[in-house]
Amino acid sequence: MIESLITSKTRTRLLLKFFLNPETRAHLRGLADEFGESTNAVRVELNRLSEAGLLSVAPEGRTKVYRANESHPLFPEIRSIAAKTLGLDRVVEQVVRRLGNVELAFVTGDYAKGVDSGLIDLVLVGQVDQAYFHDLVAKAEALVGRKIRGLVLSRGEFGTLKERFKEDAALVVWSADGVVESSSLLGR
Repeated sequence: MIESLITSKTRTRLLLKFFLNPETRAHLRGLADEFGESTNAVRVELNRLSEAGLLSVAPEGRTKVYRANESHPLFPEIRSIAAKTLGLDRVVEQVVRRLGNVELAFVTGDYAKGVDSGLIDLVLVGQVDQAYFHDLVAKAEALVGRKIRGLVLSRGEFGTLKERFKEDAALVVWSADGVVESSSLLGR
């Protein structure tokens, strides 16, 4: 979807990387290596996004570290478009709407880091019918064209593993209280 609006593949990948998980921080060489692009191509797009105010830049030693500018007025809309591009909104809506008592849904792994690897790690916290969940995941996979690895945790199991999720990138995509921020995962 976003590729039809933004013709630069590098710019699209940068927007997805930074806006799927706003806590993502990266530098030029790391991004060039990850994308398999020249540093010059990535630099041009980073400069354009920074000049537009969409990315903030902070010096860290001799390198510049980039991240999403969460105070930009278009931040919520771009983040929503990034999630829709990957189909996360449809996956979560399909799964959560039809399941029982879901308190929290979040994505971990590559997608939470803004990398489109083709595998979405979806974690639900609550009480759900496991068989029904796996059936919905299979349907959602066909809808978004990506493999989904689902995990359902009880509140107690989540409490035990919470520190581990804090260490990894975790992108909250749905919350029973309506607050959909990565920080809400850390605050629970």
